[in-house]
Amino acid sequence: MNKPIIEKIKKLKKERNAVILVHNYQLPEVQDIADYIGDSLGLSIQASKTEADVIIFCGVYFMAETAKILSPDKIVLIPDKTAGCPMADMITKEKLVELKKTNPDAKVVAYVNTTAEVKTECDICCTSSNAELVVKNFTKDIEKLIFIPDKYLGSYIANKLGKEFILYDGYCPSHVKIMEEDIKREKEKHPEAKILVHPECISEVIKLADAVLSTDGMVKYAKNSNAKEFIIGTEIGIIHRLQKENPDKKFYPASNLAICPNMKKITLEKVYWSLEEMKYEVILNKETIEKARNPIEKMISLVK
Repeated sequence: MNKPIIEKIKKLKKERNAVILVHNYQLPEVQDIADYIGDSLGLSIQASKTEADVIIFCGVYFMAETAKILSPDKIVLIPDKTAGCPMADMITKEKLVELKKTNPDAKVVAYVNTTAEVKTECDICCTSSNAELVVKNFTKDIEKLIFIPDKYLGSYIANKLGKEFILYDGYCPSHVKIMEEDIKREKEKHPEAKILVHPECISEVIKLADAVLSTDGMVKYAKNSNAKEFIIGTEIGIIHRLQKENPDKKFYPASNLAICPNMKKITLEKVYWSLEEMKYEVILNKETIEKARNPIEKMISLVK
């Protein structure tokens, strides 16, 4: 552990009245300095509740944007501005506008893993943990639904609810690296282990799971389960938190290839520099914030 830099971060954090929010996929040493750790939306909601003036968001860019949308009066900083999300970048506002033109009677459900610009064209947002509830409550009287950008999460929810979606051809490059044979191999090695997978995984992997869960869902499941071993089908960064919070249990990655390089860009040094130099600030214009906030707030009101 780099104690000198951690002490510097603590000192600067106090001086700036800052709070450090860290996603479950971040590097272990970054997770360990978090004021709050969790999934993207949970952290953004936490950001809106904090009395801090400055939010250091250790995640990828769309997450920091979401924090800014929900906390427009706060300074939101991301320690590495190149930490993007490949899935979020697969759809643009222009592409969505075209999709809506070809399906004028359809409503748009957007996975929160989208840019602020894309959110301005959506009817409602969802997360991996609440997608089923959001779609179920929102689409009672709606026949046609566009789901963006993750086709695997969309397909999973459509199958659960017996609905047909217009699916955008987006996906998470890290999650699609987890294959059916990976799960079977780990299960053979650890026959008593529970299989927990993220709904961004391919359908063949989902079919083998004991539970399909968001990252925070996995944290809760592992804590409350009587099982002592778990095969984890998501980005491997979460295993640090799972092991730390459950020292008496064992966690095995479904695949060591399930790594998001963008999630690993933020380091302790970059957190320190971000606080010291107050960079890189997430800037969104007022119109984008107002339009993008609507589908997020609509989601929150549906799942309270």
